[in-house]
Amino acid sequence: MKTTNTKNSAASNFSNIKLGEKLPELTVPITVALITSGAIATRDFFPGHHDKDAAKELGSPHIFMNILTTNALVQGFVEKWGGSNIRFTNLNIKLGMPNYPGDTMVFTGEVSMLDPNNQSAVVSLVGKNSMGAHVSGTVSITWPRDFVQ
Repeated sequence: MKTTNTKNSAASNFSNIKLGEKLPELTVPITVALITSGAIATRDFFPGHHDKDAAKELGSPHIFMNILTTNALVQGFVEKWGGSNIRFTNLNIKLGMPNYPGDTMVFTGEVSMLDPNNQSAVVSLVGKNSMGAHVSGTVSITWPRDFVQ
C-alpha cells in the first residue's frame, strides 16, 4: 500500500500532545490490489470485494473495500501520528460512501479529548473520497507509562 503523509511528525510523547491538535493529513490511493488483498487478508471472500463482475451484478460499478480494510487504514493513520507504542482501546467508526478503485481517500483528524491521568487521547477522524466521507468516527488510544519521557 502506498500512502502519502503530508507531514512527518509523530506524537510519540504524550506530554507533547495538545487538545485540538491536527493530525498530519494522509492520502491513500484506492487500488484493486489494496481492496482485494485487504479482503483476502481478513478472510472476507464476499465476491463484491474481489470479483468485478460479481460486484456489478450486485449493482456496484466496481469492487469495493470491506470494513476490516478500512479499520486497518484508520489504525494506520492514527499510529503514524501517535507512534508505534500506542495502544488502541476503542475504535468507533462508521462507513459512509464506498471506496472504489481509482479513487483516493484522504484522512484528516484531530485530538478531541486528552486525559493526562491515563495518558490517553481520543482522535476524531474522517476519511473522504471523491463521493464524500468513506469512514468517520473516533479512536481512543493510550501511551505506555514507561514510554513517556
